[in-house]
Amino acid sequence: MSVRPEVDALAALGPLPSEAVMTEEIAASYQARMHAIKPPLSGAEARLLMASFGPDDGYGLAWTLLHLIETAPDERSMRSQPTEFDNEWVRLLWERSRRERPRVAR
Repeated sequence: MSVRPEVDALAALGPLPSEAVMTEEIAASYQARMHAIKPPLSGAEARLLMASFGPDDGYGLAWTLLHLIETAPDERSMRSQPTEFDNEWVRLLWERSRRERPRVAR
């Protein structure tokens, strides 16, 4: 599956800036692009957007990004365990994806 244009548009913005330099305009741009993406993400899209995490929570936008990435049906979209040098949000995503989730009866 290819990456959708709206996912590419978010990735093109680069990593979320730190709160120290984030302006309302920058935050609005990231937020608009995140909301333009209809979940679920593919594994390729989730992996692409992992590079969009910044150094902090970007006034909550990092949480929105994390939850968007978690919509990928393959919750193990990461191919290898992050190291201590990887972004804290990527490490958190790894930890959350590895937790035992209750199975839903169908």
